Amino acid sequence: MAEKQPVYIIGHKNPDTDSICSAIAYTELKNTIHGGGFYAARAGQINLETQYILNYFHTPAPQYIGDVMTEVRDIEIRKIEGVSGDISLKKAWNMMRELEVMTLPITTGDGRLAGLITIGDIATAYMDVYDNCILSTSQTSYRNIMETLEATMLAGDENATYSKGEVIIAAANPDVMEDYIHEGDMIILGNRYETQLCAIEMGAACIIVCMNSEVSKTIQKLAAERRCSILVTPYDTFTAARMINQSMPISYFMKKKNLTTFRLSEKTEDIKEIMGKKRHRDFPVLDEENRYVGMISRRNLINLKRKQLILVDHNEESQTVDGIEYADILEIIDHHRIGTLQTLEPVLFRNQPLGCTSTIIFQMYKENHVEFPRHIAGLLMSAIISDTLMFRSPTCTNIDQEAAQELSQICGIDIEAFATDMFAAGSDLSSKEPKEIFEQDMKIFDVGDVHFSVSQINSMNSIELKEIKQKLLPFLDEIFSTLGVDMAYIMLTNIVKESTELLCFGERAKEIAKNAFQLPEDKRDVILKGLVSRKKQLIPSLVSALQQE
Repeated sequence: MAEKQPVYIIGHKNPDTDSICSAIAYTELKNTIHGGGFYAARAGQINLETQYILNYFHTPAPQYIGDVMTEVRDIEIRKIEGVSGDISLKKAWNMMRELEVMTLPITTGDGRLAGLITIGDIATAYMDVYDNCILSTSQTSYRNIMETLEATMLAGDENATYSKGEVIIAAANPDVMEDYIHEGDMIILGNRYETQLCAIEMGAACIIVCMNSEVSKTIQKLAAERRCSILVTPYDTFTAARMINQSMPISYFMKKKNLTTFRLSEKTEDIKEIMGKKRHRDFPVLDEENRYVGMISRRNLINLKRKQLILVDHNEESQTVDGIEYADILEIIDHHRIGTLQTLEPVLFRNQPLGCTSTIIFQMYKENHVEFPRHIAGLLMSAIISDTLMFRSPTCTNIDQEAAQELSQICGIDIEAFATDMFAAGSDLSSKEPKEIFEQDMKIFDVGDVHFSVSQINSMNSIELKEIKQKLLPFLDEIFSTLGVDMAYIMLTNIVKESTELLCFGERAKEIAKNAFQLPEDKRDVILKGLVSRKKQLIPSLVSALQQE
């Protein structure tokens, strides 16, 4: 049975509490219904408020995914086992035919890639090598020679290596042999006693006796005394001479320099171009510790499995995890306006005008008759409290409030006491750098050609908001030009007073904000009383002002 492809349930960049809690709760629901295969994920760092909630309900954070581009690990990697560089060319050839592959990886004892050998390399070794010293030059083991020639050893050490001399066929009389046999040579010969004797006395390192001919006890004894190995093969002299080069170790012919390898974490978009420029058919894959994993080829990219996603709490392309165009979106669960995200295929898109995505997830548990585990009830309740600013936000509906009340009974939590601690934890930004504060709940929006960001910081303490403002003003003035947006807004929202001070950055940002909320031109600060919702109050007004221009 094929391994089930994982589905990641993920919220927007710079996730808020609703984004994280919705992902965790919906993952729990999906796995309960379908028996597994769903994983909660996040596209950014967790803010202080959300971390407080996760800690309170003893729930681990979703796994971080920086982008959803396909990686080499997502390709169907052929698990061709690495072989030792000591095996013979013949054995490598037989393995390639059996496995129906063109390339074999050679690995070390600890699994690292030592080199590659292809069918072309073996053919070249067989057709182009005429050097009769090649067997010793390549340090061929007697074990390989025995395996290739199907030989039996009568004298010598099969674990030894043939390391000096030439390979010679003894086709002449013994008198003539004395002129061309040298110490350390390997002699291929027949059953003639005098020829065998001459070869041993001339200092041959090995004699190969063909046709399974018998070797006398005298010759065997003399060979042992002179440290000459004796191999007996069933092949005739011509066949033995033709095959013996096939016993050479593949390490001598393998490619080991300038190898094109890919790591599991490399993006498939990056490796396509490299593959296209190389003549190789197969490419080895290594893990992060440089160990060999398997092989891929260009055809593996044809049936590439894209990452599968379910998006929660957003449907704006600018807010999605990086690389969304390389992934398959299966579902979208959201409570915001219909955004700019497009999909290749129809998807389940559930969008309701509620104060919180977690309220929708709450409804889906009910619809599927799935009980709420205590920690899930706590996470959903917390998200509703957070997104509706404890029911003060104009986005809050009776459905949100009723859901939160029911969830609070399940997890045994007093909403008001918990909300006070939760918001206090989220607004305790005294130890945070301005960059962290600015980015912790930032969203990007597009209206025509205008690209703008909106961050929101909620607090129940006016003094704390003032301190945050003093941190952010010089920071944004300094780095605004590097943000890649036309305007940047920061909402400093006082939950108790139900008002927001809007910090504006960019050439026309303050002018647009004043037009949107019909404020006097000479007004220095943008104070918006009764405004606490980014989604329902701020964004629609800014979008309308920009569209009117």
